[in-house]
Amino acid sequence: MPQRLSLTALLVRGYDEAISFYVGVLGFELREDTALGLGKRWVVVAPPGNNGGLLLARAADDRQQRAVGDQSGGRVFLFLESDDFARDHAAYSQRGVRFVEEPRREAYGMVAVFEDLYGNRWDLIEPARI
Repeated sequence: MPQRLSLTALLVRGYDEAISFYVGVLGFELREDTALGLGKRWVVVAPPGNNGGLLLARAADDRQQRAVGDQSGGRVFLFLESDDFARDHAAYSQRGVRFVEEPRREAYGMVAVFEDLYGNRWDLIEPARI
């Protein structure tokens, strides 16, 4: 079997607030939420139909707490592909998602940067049809 990237760990302050945002606001599915003991959980969320996902990892110490929302030093960190940019941009805007720029057309497609509940930057992108 060829290799594939399955999960990306994302530091969060709390499991439940992160689940509320990713599932309740962005419309992701809660794929797994398993108690591991000592207050730890294995929590995986992903857009519907997506093979990979995000492992929501609660920050465990001061260093990790400082990195919540800044895992990429302020750059776009995650890329959420859409089959209908206008639909998803409007829905997210109505649900209070903060876009840090107006949508723009690039050679690779329609894109706008938004922030998650912690300030991590994401691209919402509809790839150009070739």
